[in-house]
Amino acid sequence: MASSNPLPQQSAQDHQIPKKLWIYTNYDCNLSCSYCVAESSPKASRRALDQGTVKWLVDGAQALQFEHVYFTGGEPFLIAEIYEMLAYSSERLQTTVLTNAMLLHGRRLDRLYAIKNDNLVVQVSLDGCCPEHHDPYRGVGSWAKTVTGIRNLQEQFFRVRLSTTETRKNTNHLAELCTFHLAMGIPEDDHIIRPLAKRGFSTEGMEVGKHNLLPEITVNYDGVYWHPLSTGKDMQLADRILPLAEVICRLRAELEEMSAVSQAQHSTFQ
Repeated sequence: MASSNPLPQQSAQDHQIPKKLWIYTNYDCNLSCSYCVAESSPKASRRALDQGTVKWLVDGAQALQFEHVYFTGGEPFLIAEIYEMLAYSSERLQTTVLTNAMLLHGRRLDRLYAIKNDNLVVQVSLDGCCPEHHDPYRGVGSWAKTVTGIRNLQEQFFRVRLSTTETRKNTNHLAELCTFHLAMGIPEDDHIIRPLAKRGFSTEGMEVGKHNLLPEITVNYDGVYWHPLSTGKDMQLADRILPLAEVICRLRAELEEMSAVSQAQHSTFQ
């Protein structure tokens, strides 16, 4: 793979392409969330990216002046190489890793602490202020272990951001969750609430696709995608990993074609 990407020329569509890079490190997970858009579970094939590919992608993002790199899965902390990946990325760009935090104790927490820096954010999925709002979708006992993981991170002075998927169980209790996370010392600016998306394992929620999602370049073992919400075939931009400059060119072409035939509005989906 090439060591760097040339800077592409600017176009009228560039404002529609956020300077974010999403990296699916793996697809296996310690949970089987019933609404998982990635279809991750303990039985899922790992489909992991190697360190060399991840570093090449980060180098490309830095060369193109991207603003942020996001690591997701699966559960990224199931793979041994995640610490080196996060260290390399956060030395160069703002970096966020998405996790359920249940594994962040003992040696894993120690290894994460060893690479701690101001560019690294840990984003934890938490769907309620109590097990009754969180566990029905994510598994019995998961809420307590996630909250313990959050407190472990806070004790090591990590910046923790929370991500909440709105469901039938928590939709009338989001204010209670806000009170809960504020009491934990996590400000509103570090709490994201997103609607349920009808993708992957989820049989309910908002219909999402290229027609209504602002593109956020996403890479996994199988290629490049429009948005991290889905690595389904309908969202695929390439069936192999490409230089990011080439991906941007493909996105521009699609956006221009779409704007020529439709006035549909794209929106962000945190």
